[in-house]
This record gives sequence, C-alpha cells and structure tokens, in this order.
Amino acid sequence: MKIPLYQVDAFTTKIFAGNPAAVCILEEWLEEPLLQSIAAENNLSETAFLVERDGECEIRWFTPATEVALCGHATLASAYVEFFCRAWPAQSIRFETRQAGPLTVTRRGELLEMNFPARPPQASETPPVLGEILGVKPKQVFTSAEDLLVVVEDETAVLQARPDFTALLNFEARGIILTAPGYRSDFISRFFCPAVGVPEDPVTGSAHCVLIPYWSSMLGKKELHARQLSKRGGELWCRDEGERVTISGRAALYLEGTIMI
Repeated sequence: MKIPLYQVDAFTTKIFAGNPAAVCILEEWLEEPLLQSIAAENNLSETAFLVERDGECEIRWFTPATEVALCGHATLASAYVEFFCRAWPAQSIRFETRQAGPLTVTRRGELLEMNFPARPPQASETPPVLGEILGVKPKQVFTSAEDLLVVVEDETAVLQARPDFTALLNFEARGIILTAPGYRSDFISRFFCPAVGVPEDPVTGSAHCVLIPYWSSMLGKKELHARQLSKRGGELWCRDEGERVTISGRAALYLEGTIMI
C-alpha cells in the first residue's frame, strides 16, 4: 500500500517555523491502530488523515499517542495540501469530522480562513499548585471544553514559564493555554499538552477557539491579531463570530513523499 504524505508548516510563511503537521491522503479509512502507528512514526504533534468524498473531505487527527477531537494547524495544513498541491477546484473545502462537526476552510489568496466552533471559557478557581507547576503566577483561571485557560500578567511572564510537564499530567484537561496581552499583537499564548503526548505545541488553532471569545470580550473588538510564542512561533488572524470563530493563517510545504506499508 502506498499513501501520499505531505509535511506542512502551518501558521507561518517559511519552513522551520510555525507548527509542522503531516497530511496523509487515504482512499478508504484504515484500522485505527494502523493510523495511530503512522502518527507515531511521523512523530509530529499531529498527523491528519483525509478521505476525499463527493466534493468534501473526511478528516481525523492523531498525535503520536492518541486521536484528538479537534486540531487547527493540521486542518490548515490539510487545506493547504488540497488547494496548493492537489488542485482543489473550489474556493472552500468542507471537512467532516467525527466529534467537532463540519469545518470549512476558504482560500483567500495565500491566506487560509478556517471556520471553527467557539469554545468560550468559564471562570474557575485557581488550583493552589498551578503557579508552582507552571513557573509563573496566574492572574485568572478558566475552564473550557477541553483545556484550562490561564491568564498571566504580561508577555514576559508567558515567555518565562517553565512548566513541570509530569505534574501537568495530573490535571483533568487536554492541555493548559497560557495567555496575556501582546506587545506586538492583541494577545499572545503558549500551549502545553503532555496528556496527549505533546509537551509544548508550537502553534495551536484549537486553543484559539477558547482564546478568541475571551480576548474579544476583554478588548471589546471582533478582529484580533494573535501570536503563539513557542520556540518556532506562529501568527494568526482571528475573528469572533459568536458561536463560531474564524482563524486564518498561511502555511509552507516542507516535504512531499509516499508512505510504504
């Protein structure tokens, strides 16, 4: 069996930055253990698997350790592959998912605009040990559909965080979103998710489903510019649309090849 494979750096204009994702094009769905083995072999934060059907794409996402319900950067990477490598004939692609509902990505030149569900956070008490585990003092803590949102004083505090990843495994959350106002953008963030096998994710589209409603409310604006301050870094353009959010970014192709099974 030969499976077309692409590796795309998402939320950046150049390779070796943004968040790398593998995109595998399947004719039919394979057994889940095989999908998981391919994702583990790719050893990227996410591998997206696509099955093209009747003008749409079915999509699933796997980390090296598990399947996830929603992934932004691998969806952006998948849309990039369809638009720029596989000559998708329309300006929009509808992705059917198993847990997150339908997702649409629209091409606007080189910018890819994703329409995702909003995940507004809810205020929560601060766990007593959280500041010690993150290495930075929280101002506020919120819960969301999958993640904890931790707001800190400023961009310097976000950069100074040095999480204890083993201790983070004790929290009942997919991951921890650390955020503050930005110096060169409306807001900045980092995302830690050791529970799904990714200690720090370089750029996290799904975390912005939580971040956009929060910062839109705090800043009183619908259009937002965001940066994720991982080592690789990434840039996102965001819009609050109530029950939905728009997350836009660019991508760069790093690799094209074939998996031999």
